[in-house]
Amino acid sequence: LSGGEQQMLAIGRALMTNPRLLILDEATEGLAPVVRQEIWAAINQLKQSGLTILVVDKSLKELSGVADRYVIVEKGITAWTGAVNELTDDLADRYLGV
Repeated sequence: LSGGEQQMLAIGRALMTNPRLLILDEATEGLAPVVRQEIWAAINQLKQSGLTILVVDKSLKELSGVADRYVIVEKGITAWTGAVNELTDDLADRYLGV
């Protein structure tokens, strides 16, 4: 299986347990852009179905399409938390170098 297929299989296996919370850590790391888009679309569909999802990722562009809130952790400490629309470019640059 390709990396994207493996990741989708892992998410599918997790969903078979009918979780109340799905935790994804760098779910699209190292995958081809087209596969990344498919996974983000699937995550968005899961969100729309009412599933609670915690995503750990550094891709703000993709996260903004599925996230309601951001929590920025720096050196193990919560540095900032707020709604997606509250994260300014200055804050993103300061904490994430984006």
